[in-house]
Amino acid sequence: MPYTEESMNALRQTGDELADATVATLFERGEVGKFNALMRHVSTAGQELPQGLPEVAREYLHVTATPPAWVDWEEMEKARLFFIDNNVHISTALSFASMPACYVVPHVARLLSATHSLRYPSKRMAETGQFTVYLMQPDAFEAGSRFIPAAQKVRLLHASVRHHLGREGLWDVAGLGTPICQEDMIGGQMMFSIQVLDALHRLGIHMSVDGAESYYYAWRVVGAMLGVDQRHVPKDLAEARRFSDLYMTRHMGPSAEGADLTRQLIDLYEEVVPGTFFDPVVSALIRHLVGDTCADWLDVPRTSWDTVVKVAPVLLNVLETIEDRSPLGAWGLDRLGHLTTLFELSSLTRGRVMHYAVPEQLKKDYGVSSGVPRTRRWTPPPPAVPL
Repeated sequence: MPYTEESMNALRQTGDELADATVATLFERGEVGKFNALMRHVSTAGQELPQGLPEVAREYLHVTATPPAWVDWEEMEKARLFFIDNNVHISTALSFASMPACYVVPHVARLLSATHSLRYPSKRMAETGQFTVYLMQPDAFEAGSRFIPAAQKVRLLHASVRHHLGREGLWDVAGLGTPICQEDMIGGQMMFSIQVLDALHRLGIHMSVDGAESYYYAWRVVGAMLGVDQRHVPKDLAEARRFSDLYMTRHMGPSAEGADLTRQLIDLYEEVVPGTFFDPVVSALIRHLVGDTCADWLDVPRTSWDTVVKVAPVLLNVLETIEDRSPLGAWGLDRLGHLTTLFELSSLTRGRVMHYAVPEQLKKDYGVSSGVPRTRRWTPPPPAVPL
């Protein structure tokens, strides 16, 4: 579908009607505390809902308990295999490309600064990593899985942010539109899908066309479950490129909030990396993946490692070639990637399960072998908008 300035502006005026109405009712009736207390015990799909749960929440959970009827399960399985094949690379792309891409959109950076304490960036990274791991489990949409309850709670979390920012006058609705509006939700979907694929391409990762399309498809399903209006969502990677390029050129730029969030992200991963010798790799990798212009906007420091990191795609290409040609090599690298991803996630969560709750007030709560053929290598579609 064609995307224009006018159609994108229209998407800035709407949020998520179902989740917004549910949250508004919970606040009107003073039931948010009860909801959060009871929902901490609801962590798997198909679990019996606790007695005393507010009726409006019970109805919301019933309506959102199943994935969209249009889901192609073969595509979802291909997406899962793609994730298994590339999990450590996807984690790298999420951390060092997708998150900085969020920060380079000033109003998104401002929103994240208003709703997530800058002193605890690990919380957001841990929540994102845990959510992605839940999504890519074989039973993600079956009884006993953790993904569906997580998606239901994240959707209400977004609605609660809209509720607080609007009620407390902390957001310029006239100038910026609805907080976490449909345009920004679709934009976020692009950052976790096509921009991840772009980052994998820059890293030299081998991807099939089918694998890339399936990975994007999985995030379309996620978007639907998070309240994104599917009438406006790009249906494939070519459409996604057009939306993503227009969205970024409409909004990206420097901001103090974006620079602050990026500094916190760099500090976080420098703590995860053992010792101090390799600390500059974090900044160098971000700069390599987002480009010099965006990196400068985010005040990413230039380091002596900037040139060294550019060798990474060559080394990864060698490893990917080994994986392509050797089933044993593929198994070993997939296993290493799985263990690395678990180590990174456990470092961020400190071994805890992250809970997604409706904040009662922003200041208090937030501190204002894959089986997929590797033929037909995927390369990013050309820019749809002159950059």
